[in-house]
Amino acid sequence: MGGGGAAGPPIGRLAIDRGIPSDLTRVRGVAEGLERQGFDGCWTGEISHDPFLPLLLAAEHTSRLQIGTSIAVAFARSPMTVANVAWDLQAYSRGRFILGLGTQIRPHIEKRFSMPWSRPVARMREFVQALRAIWACWHDGTRLAFDGEFYTHRLMTPMFTPEPHPHGTPPVFVAAVGEAMTEMCGEVADGLLAHAFTTKRYLDDVTLPALERGLATAGRTRADVAVSCPVFVVTGETEEGFAAAAAATRKQIAFYASTPAYRNVLDLHGWGELQTDLHRLSKQGEWDAMAALIDDDVLGAFAVVAPLEEVAEALRRRCSGAIDRVLPGFPSTVPDDTVAAVLEELRHEGAR
Repeated sequence: MGGGGAAGPPIGRLAIDRGIPSDLTRVRGVAEGLERQGFDGCWTGEISHDPFLPLLLAAEHTSRLQIGTSIAVAFARSPMTVANVAWDLQAYSRGRFILGLGTQIRPHIEKRFSMPWSRPVARMREFVQALRAIWACWHDGTRLAFDGEFYTHRLMTPMFTPEPHPHGTPPVFVAAVGEAMTEMCGEVADGLLAHAFTTKRYLDDVTLPALERGLATAGRTRADVAVSCPVFVVTGETEEGFAAAAAATRKQIAFYASTPAYRNVLDLHGWGELQTDLHRLSKQGEWDAMAALIDDDVLGAFAVVAPLEEVAEALRRRCSGAIDRVLPGFPSTVPDDTVAAVLEELRHEGAR
């Protein structure tokens, strides 16, 4: 069975997405507002709440907006349980659901979720293949006979087969930073969820070549996989607001940069030792000192830094040739109507 349904707008048009809150009491208002403002999609993350429940409310109170998880932790679950909830969300949203999966890291899988961890790239590939086998059983009536190294699914009786629906199976996006996971996305996924801790150079020099290798292995083309990426935005209506946004973003970048798993992004720029220093400071809880190590060059590599009137063009340059779906992270001090005006300009830029 091939990939899922539509993963975005027509080829050549940049999709503009935003996150929605985990607080279920706020989801309806936010989702309705995003649809009114013309956003293409909305995403939830799995941090301190379930990522799927808000999407049910978002689907109920919108008619066009795509909904997706970025990410749901795959290895905290069985392919069968994920297949079920994804099937139901795809049916209820009338084909607007995107299943975004990520691995998390070993300590969380083993010590927080009490689930097995091994060979994450191979396990994720098989997880996606198992999902597709289960959906093929439900959608096409194919006998369920999936025998893998990590997952086995052989039993499916009529009682446990969900009702058919006409909206197809959901596209599957996978979070990837390293080259091996990125290649795997090119082989089996419908989309790649890039990390916010990503630079334009890393996308162009590492991510896209690795993705192309995976696509070539599977006999697919770049049009078969959408790349979704959050982008930090440093801007403001006043000098004070601009400075506050820069300070907050330096802290976010420093936090991510202290993580050993993301050092390869820094290494590409010749900033590998920065990770060593930040990791040491993080162990000491020196968060302000960490932010001070993020100079303007590092800030500009990881974030769009521009006055409001230049943000749309700067975002377009960041996305050009690499990103199909963008989640711009505007400072909370920028009013919604100002954000909407910037994004409307970006839509027009992206349509050219």
